[in-house]
Amino acid sequence: MDMNCGKLKKYAFRVTKHRDVASARVRVPGGSLNAKILGQIQYIAETYGNGDVHLTIRQGFEILGIPFDKVEEVKKALQPIIDELDINQSERGAGFEASGTRNVMACIGNRVCPFGNYDTTALAKRIEKAIFPNDLHVKVALTGCPNDCDKVRMHDFGIMGMTEPQFDPTRCVSCGMCVRKCKQLSVEALHMKNFRPVRNVEKCIGCGVCVWACPNRAWTRSKEQYFRITLLGRSGKKNPRMGVDFIKWADADSVVKIVSNVYAFAKKYIDPTAPGGKEHIGYMVDRTGPEEFIKFILQDVHLPKKAEIYRPLNWSGIRYVGLKSEPFYVGKDVNPADLDVFQKPLPLK
Repeated sequence: MDMNCGKLKKYAFRVTKHRDVASARVRVPGGSLNAKILGQIQYIAETYGNGDVHLTIRQGFEILGIPFDKVEEVKKALQPIIDELDINQSERGAGFEASGTRNVMACIGNRVCPFGNYDTTALAKRIEKAIFPNDLHVKVALTGCPNDCDKVRMHDFGIMGMTEPQFDPTRCVSCGMCVRKCKQLSVEALHMKNFRPVRNVEKCIGCGVCVWACPNRAWTRSKEQYFRITLLGRSGKKNPRMGVDFIKWADADSVVKIVSNVYAFAKKYIDPTAPGGKEHIGYMVDRTGPEEFIKFILQDVHLPKKAEIYRPLNWSGIRYVGLKSEPFYVGKDVNPADLDVFQKPLPLK
C-alpha cells in the first residue's frame, strides 16, 4: 500500500526492512512504568503486531511487525499508555510524536539503590516536561551516584547525583569503616585523625559511600541535593568522545534550566542542511567552540553558592583522518609512519 513515510516517522513508527510493515516506538521517561502498562503493550503487540516487543537501549519499547494499514488503530491503542506515562504531546489523540531529542534515561536511583543520592526518575520526568517534544538531536541521562550505572558521560548532558556528607561525632564509634570503604570504592577522601574520620573537602566527590558504609549513622546525606553535570559525550561514526565535567554541586533547578537552554543555542547554530534538521548538538559546538555554547546554556541560570564550574573545557576524542578500502595490519617490518591511513586522538579546536 502507499504510505507517507515522513508522516509515519513523525508519529514514531519505524520503517522496517519488511515491505509494508512498521514498528511503533514509545519512550518511557526515566525508564519507570507501572506493571499494568506491560499488559497493555502485550495486547497491542499480539493484536496489531507480530507479538514481539523490543526494549530499547534508551528505556523505551518498540512493538514490532505492525502492518501499515493498522497504524492508525495502533495510535489510538497507544493513547492510554501515553496518558499513564504522562508523555508530552502537541495534540492528545494524534499519536505519539517522534522526537530528535532522545528519551531522558535514568538509573533506578534512591527509590531502590542504597547508593542513589536522589530520585532519578522524578528528575527525568521533570526534564521530559521541560524539553519535549523537540526535533533537536540531544541525549540526556541521569545517574544516582558516581558509579554511573547509566553511562551518563556518553551523553550530551550527564546528570550525576552528589551529596555533601554530614558527620555527627556523637554517633561515631571510631570503627574506621567509612575510611576503608572510601579507599576501596571511591577516591580516598577520608582519613582517621584522633580516632575520628576527617573528610578532605576538595577531594570528596560527593558519592555517599561513607553514608552507605557507616554502621551507626554517624554519616548522613545532606538535605540539599546536588549534581555533577557533564557535557557532550557521544558515540557514533564520527569522532566519538567522553563527556567532561562542567559543574559540580549544581542544584536541580539549574540542571533543568541548563538542559532547556541548549535549544536556543541550536536554533542559532544548527546546520540548515543537516538531514531532517536533526544535527547532533556536539557538531555545533565543534564549530562554535565551547565558550559560545556555555554562554547560551548558562543564560538565566542561578547556581547555588557552593557550585563550581570547570574551565577551560577541552574535549578530545578519536579523530578519523583518511580512509582506505582494504584493511591493514602493522607488523614488525612495517613503519606506521609510512601508512597513508591512520587514526589518532587529536584535540578538538
